[in-house]
Amino acid sequence: MASTFLSVPLHPSSSFPLITCRTTTTNFASRTPREPPPLTSVCQNPNPGFTAPSSLTCSLQCPHFQSCSGCTHEYNLHHPAIVDEATDFFKTLGVSDFTFDSCRLWGWRCRAKLAVRGSSTEPLIGLYQEGTHNIADIPECKAHHPRINAAVELLKQGISDLCIEPYDEDQGTGELRYVQMAVTTYDTSLPVSQRYQNGKVQVALVWNSRNENSPSSEKLNALANYLWRNGGRRTKINLIHSVWANFQTSTNNIIFGNRWRHLIGDAEFWEHVGGIDVSLAPSSFGQANTKAFDSLLRKLQKYVPHGASVVDLYAGAGVIGLSLAAMRKCRLVKCVEVNRESKMSFGKTVERLPASLDCSISWHQADTSVEPLSWLVGSEVVVVDPPRKGLEPSLVDALRTMSSVELKSKLPESPSLEAKGEKRPWVIRARQPSVQFKLGPLQEESRSLPQTLIYVSCGWQSFKEDCASLLSGETWHLDKAHGFNFFPGTQSIEILAVFRRGPRACMKKKKSAKKKRPS
Repeated sequence: MASTFLSVPLHPSSSFPLITCRTTTTNFASRTPREPPPLTSVCQNPNPGFTAPSSLTCSLQCPHFQSCSGCTHEYNLHHPAIVDEATDFFKTLGVSDFTFDSCRLWGWRCRAKLAVRGSSTEPLIGLYQEGTHNIADIPECKAHHPRINAAVELLKQGISDLCIEPYDEDQGTGELRYVQMAVTTYDTSLPVSQRYQNGKVQVALVWNSRNENSPSSEKLNALANYLWRNGGRRTKINLIHSVWANFQTSTNNIIFGNRWRHLIGDAEFWEHVGGIDVSLAPSSFGQANTKAFDSLLRKLQKYVPHGASVVDLYAGAGVIGLSLAAMRKCRLVKCVEVNRESKMSFGKTVERLPASLDCSISWHQADTSVEPLSWLVGSEVVVVDPPRKGLEPSLVDALRTMSSVELKSKLPESPSLEAKGEKRPWVIRARQPSVQFKLGPLQEESRSLPQTLIYVSCGWQSFKEDCASLLSGETWHLDKAHGFNFFPGTQSIEILAVFRRGPRACMKKKKSAKKKRPS
């Protein structure tokens, strides 16, 4: 996701921004997935001199649009209507140079969770139709990376050939409930320009059993071997990266259970984003739009001073924090994440960082809503990347009310791995599941508070509410804002907002006094 990204200001006078834009006798071993179609990166306009693409030029053109709930609009993929709203919103806050990166418009989704229903003879793999639990089969999805569509086709063949029973929600029966497809474009044996289109698919099969010792485990292993034999490393297309199993028997709508097992293929999944190699387990959160995420990271890095101390909240596997450690030579990076499953991926990513990196890096499993001020102490830059619901109220309050006066009276000690005799429960909870991976030279512990807040948002409404709260006092002002087209075909954009400490400086024009000419 290889595309060129251009970031241009949106001007009210411009109508369009520039585009940055059943058992059978079949011989199983002879199955060969169809070659995925070529990728299209940006709007293809027949007239090179025309810089404003038409709505038809940038239309979805997907045969599943009417039945699938994944996309909400067909036209102007490069310029969703919410961009105009965002432009006006930021202008009222003093940011008149809001930019929007359209990014790749088709074949952008590198991570998809799909339901498996129907029958073994006619399996359906796709998304629920709007407001129902009826599956829309989407074999030609235009949002999916073409390799995902090819892997779905191969999976359907395997389901039919091996008589795998898709899950029946009403009866709670069947074997295969869901599948997660994740594309890695990390392949150093290929030229950079060819890596995206030749991505490999990690397939995670959500199996309707408690563990790998269930009576249906033979079918599970047979399906994994089928996918590998027909799409693995030694096949012509080399489509499949690996196959994993997740075991889930719950009757609720939660896709994954807690038990994972690697079945075949490469055990480690790598991607290169933000200037670093990133490890992602199938249980880890990963951005669906790899290329757009890389574009956002490159922009974000520009707002972090060299050698800064950074705390990355809602860090996940630590991609943002670790990319800053490597690309901005930070002296300290703390990554805070509530999901313990991210810890292993974080550690593997740290091992790939440059050996010369002189930075203290730590990962902490903690809830940022509990004593959030303790995580802010000692950092110059705080990065937040919350879920769609936005920041926890306690964190918003801590960011909004902190001031230099509070340094003496209210600041708790920052969580330290070296502290002894600590009795405060929130510090103990933060410290116990923590690990320090890479140490730089010992430095005197800072008691400073962040001067820069970088907010990455996937929820526009919650961001506006958090923004209003943060700006309600004089602790922060909004300095810069950028939008990214993470989900073309929807009214959703990713926001990168940069807040600075203190009120916005008023720029008053000085009237130059006219000198009188001597008479």
